[in-house]
Amino acid sequence: MVAEADSGSQSSGLRLKQEISLLHGVCLIVGNMIGSGIFVSPKGVLLYTGSFGLSLVVWAIGGIFSVFGALCYAELGTTIHKSGASYAYILEAFGGFLAFIRLWTSLLIVEPACQAVIALTFSNYLVQPFYPTCSAPYNAVRLIAAAIICLLTCVNCMKVKWGAILQVFSTVAKVLALIVIIITGMVKLAQGFDQNFEDSFKGSKLNPGDMALAFYSALYSYSGWDTLNFITEEIKNPKRNLPLSIAISMPIVTVIYILTNVAYYVVMDADQVLNSEAVAVTFADEVLGWGRWLIPLAVAISCYGGLNSSIIAASRLFFVGSREGHLPNVLCMIHIKRFTPIPALLFNGGMSLLYLSVPDVFQLINYFSFNYWLFIGLSIASLIYLRFKAPDLPRPVKLSLFFPIVYCLCSVFLVVVPLYSDTINSLVGIAVALSGVPVYFLCIHLPPSSRPAFLTNILDRSSLVTQKLCLCCAASSDIDLDNVDPEKIE
Repeated sequence: MVAEADSGSQSSGLRLKQEISLLHGVCLIVGNMIGSGIFVSPKGVLLYTGSFGLSLVVWAIGGIFSVFGALCYAELGTTIHKSGASYAYILEAFGGFLAFIRLWTSLLIVEPACQAVIALTFSNYLVQPFYPTCSAPYNAVRLIAAAIICLLTCVNCMKVKWGAILQVFSTVAKVLALIVIIITGMVKLAQGFDQNFEDSFKGSKLNPGDMALAFYSALYSYSGWDTLNFITEEIKNPKRNLPLSIAISMPIVTVIYILTNVAYYVVMDADQVLNSEAVAVTFADEVLGWGRWLIPLAVAISCYGGLNSSIIAASRLFFVGSREGHLPNVLCMIHIKRFTPIPALLFNGGMSLLYLSVPDVFQLINYFSFNYWLFIGLSIASLIYLRFKAPDLPRPVKLSLFFPIVYCLCSVFLVVVPLYSDTINSLVGIAVALSGVPVYFLCIHLPPSSRPAFLTNILDRSSLVTQKLCLCCAASSDIDLDNVDPEKIE
């Protein structure tokens, strides 16, 4: 992605060059959606649904639900030409306060918790082949997860593009791993191994609380459909390519996910799935013989790519927030020679390491899912709000209001029901969101002259110390992290 001069007006500075084609868009969405989730979430979905049949229904509904959300984002992305996805849409519709709270929750819980889940999945799949008859040691899994977070944070501090080549290989690896799993499962099914599907809805858990938590696990795997909306400004002909990329990508991923779960259930019974720390590794041990080592290796590479993408995306989100004045300068500084956002990366990495202390990986998903779906639902609500507030706004893609209304109602279910069924995790999410209220009031709402002097001194001192330790300085708000013009360094 390249920054190019805008010849129309010198005052407009630099803008991002539009380099993302339709093919790139499809690959970005598919590559980002197919991450660690499909290799870890089947256990969570089955745990909360209680049966193979209901779990497949949840996976199918999760795919349809994600398609609805992606279609709504197609309209928002072609109407509001700003990068930043839900943060940008909430900012445009509801103002700075709610947008800041969304950014705040991403900073403190959504991004680092998601990265911790991916790192733990990477570690489990890397270690599990050495412990085929028992669970991998807890400390070993956590230490390896911490090591990969530190390694990738270091790589991105050195040079963002160093991970680009391996990123391509990781996308190929994850798709090939799933194709191998699907083909193997279909062959077994054709051979008559269908005993696990007899009375497949027996033991189903139909209470709303368990259903909501099952959807959390499934929708975690489907997350990533908003990838292109984070880089709307860089898409070629976004009015055409953004909605087309979404329309092509979503059915592909949904079909792959359902077929992958069918393959798992053909080979493994419910107890095997629930007792497995790495479902795909257990699958490979059961049916792939000497080639079983290929699956954990492919999954580990896949998780590496997903974690690297998440780390890069988090730093981009912080920069968008900084452009709107919602983050302090210390988090939007870049290295004076390497042009990488070292302070933001180190903060993000430190938060991810903190979340590794949570014993249960599914609790991590529930931690950030509450906040994630709250603000995704709010961003979809902005579509409905803008239809009435700004009816004459140009809308190249205009959906029936049926889609956003259904999505918002489902989001209410995903947010409200866990308050009763998973109260502690939900209260953690609410506490994180509410903790941003005093921060917004003191640091953004109040004019600089009215802000507490000690707070200003702390921010100034932290900025100075960060500049000295990391050799960083503030960057222009319109800088492109991938192709930095040294003149944009302030």
